[in-house]
Amino acid sequence: MGHWICCLCSRVADTLMLLLVLALSCNPSTAATASPSAPHIKPSYSFGRTFLGLDKCNACIGTSICKKFFKEEIRFDTWLSSRLKLPPSYLLSYSGNYTDDAKSWRMVDITRLTSKYRHDRADKRICTSLLKTKTCSLERALRRTRRFQKWLRAKRLTPDLVQGLSSPMLRCPSQRLLDRIVRRYAEVPDAGSIYMDHLTDRDKLRLLYTLSVNSHPILLQIFPDVEGWPFPRYLGSCGRLVVSASTRPLRDFYGAAPEVAADLALQLLAVLRSMGTNDLNYFFYFTHVDAGTFGVFSNGHLFIRDASTLGIIDKEEGETNLSPATLGSAEYKDIFSCLTVDCQSAFVSCNSIREKHSLVMVCQELLPKLLKGKFLQPVQDKIDSFLQHCADGLTDDQGVNEAVAKLAELLKPLRSCDSRFAYRYPDCKYSDKY
Repeated sequence: MGHWICCLCSRVADTLMLLLVLALSCNPSTAATASPSAPHIKPSYSFGRTFLGLDKCNACIGTSICKKFFKEEIRFDTWLSSRLKLPPSYLLSYSGNYTDDAKSWRMVDITRLTSKYRHDRADKRICTSLLKTKTCSLERALRRTRRFQKWLRAKRLTPDLVQGLSSPMLRCPSQRLLDRIVRRYAEVPDAGSIYMDHLTDRDKLRLLYTLSVNSHPILLQIFPDVEGWPFPRYLGSCGRLVVSASTRPLRDFYGAAPEVAADLALQLLAVLRSMGTNDLNYFFYFTHVDAGTFGVFSNGHLFIRDASTLGIIDKEEGETNLSPATLGSAEYKDIFSCLTVDCQSAFVSCNSIREKHSLVMVCQELLPKLLKGKFLQPVQDKIDSFLQHCADGLTDDQGVNEAVAKLAELLKPLRSCDSRFAYRYPDCKYSDKY
């Protein structure tokens, strides 16, 4: 009897074991959980060096924020879906999200120096003009140029090293401005010196390339928002992508409520005033403005969203010994001068830039679109009249000043004080400044 019971127990145990094995084989997730050696599979974002532009380095901006991309601490808006696809590579800019702790996220702008089409065309030009081939190592080709060889030998960034470059920021460079670029260059870990000893050959090529294609990221680095400059915060770069704090372009506010339009117009005038008169004695002017030049943060604060068309004149040192005509002459133009513009383009003399140059451009191009038809009569007629006087004031600085002052006085009481304007609320309840 005992023997029979033992046999029965053994058969029951075997049957239960068989049923367990069958159950596990029918449920892969259970089997994976039961097996300690099974790898944990996590969906990841497939990044290509080509999308980022890392395959072009060191003809690129830098690599300071690449780890954030690969650790998924910077995500494109499209990554919030389950398909985890990269956005199209032909776009000039992308909306994204950024985190430092994987818990709180903030909006960022991810931008290319120029369009992919222009990048590709410039890359082809480098190969065909320097090495007579359709494709090549961009770094090897650019290293052979006379300009870069001068950069390698230089201990300090001087005006002759940037002569002929198309960036408006470098049309009339002072030594003080160039020292500031080197001292505050954020793509190297040990910046702080005006001498280029801390820059490797790779760093020098990246800096030269960025200055040649688009000086926007350099301006964000050397005039940071934490010091009160009206630019979005520079967070870093990876390949040919720049990451900065997010703003909405001014064009998104052309249909805004009258009180919002009045507030943005006053901020715009204040920004232009600060760019003409500041503690560092730099005079900033625009060579071009459009609806994407300025942007607005979520708190209602207006900033310069695209600094690529900003020129700088040093009022403290005056112009460099190299005149604007010399800086832009054919003698000093090379492949770095022609990466994004026509090599035949003539430079505008800094002497021809009037004090109210940017103000007139904004009165012509932006303020009429922002303020048109927003207010009741006779206020709207007065606004339109002041804008017209400002727009016609290229030869009359005094007339522009008077028109802008009257416009500002007219707009101030048209603003409101509420939470939509978080950058000045609730201070506006208690201060005449607002």
